[in-house]
Amino acid sequence: MNPIRPAAVAGVFYPSAAPELAQEVARLIAGAQREPVAPRVPKAIIAPHAGYIYSGPVAASVYALLEPARTQIRRVVLLGPTHRVAVRGLALPEAESFATPLGVVELDRAAMAALRDLPQVTISGRAHAGEHSLEVHLPFLQTVLDRFTLVPLAVGDAEPEEVAQMLDVLWGGPETLIVVSSDLSHYLAYRQAQATDRTTADAILRLSTGITHEQACGATPVTGLTHAARQRGLRPQLVDLRNSGDTAGDKARVVGYGAFAFFEDTAHAH
Repeated sequence: MNPIRPAAVAGVFYPSAAPELAQEVARLIAGAQREPVAPRVPKAIIAPHAGYIYSGPVAASVYALLEPARTQIRRVVLLGPTHRVAVRGLALPEAESFATPLGVVELDRAAMAALRDLPQVTISGRAHAGEHSLEVHLPFLQTVLDRFTLVPLAVGDAEPEEVAQMLDVLWGGPETLIVVSSDLSHYLAYRQAQATDRTTADAILRLSTGITHEQACGATPVTGLTHAARQRGLRPQLVDLRNSGDTAGDKARVVGYGAFAFFEDTAHAH
């Protein structure tokens, strides 16, 4: 077992050279909308996972909200759908750290051990080896946060309740951030995608657990989060909703991207 999971999509989804990558992420964050959507830092976010040329501006819009908590957030629970390897439940990696061109992120082994009693949580190095849905978020996290540990989960065939149960174990306090990775509609015409993604965004804002994989490729972790948000009284807000026709220009067949922030009410925070 390699204790470090190396970057698999550097040079494909984002720049492979550290200076270029740092400059690109800083540029995206600097260009994000700076009007605060709420007075507090989000407890959880949903952000897209395509190549930065396509979804980077949308992801940056919600990552920019984390900057006030740069030193407060010490652990990130990161969930993304599997694209290459079938998984029953949620898979932890075999590695002890994840690498990007910006450096190495240590995994929270104590937190991972706390999940291993859950029957829906497995361990699969294969599920993580080539998976981009988690990796593309790391340079954003490495840019907006100081030191943090990571709990990465590749989410396959699971019920929203199973995902929410896992989140409940690691919910923690303001030191813990939950990140759900998902794109929205795929390969629709521009106007059709806009309408479809608006419907999906409204469903997320209602904390629906009925979102399908046609609406969002990360529907399983998304509905796990909305289920948990219902239980814990989180308030969702839409931060950005665009598609690849807005960011990369081609409007014939587009992929939709949404950025959402979930805020704890003080009565429910702990």
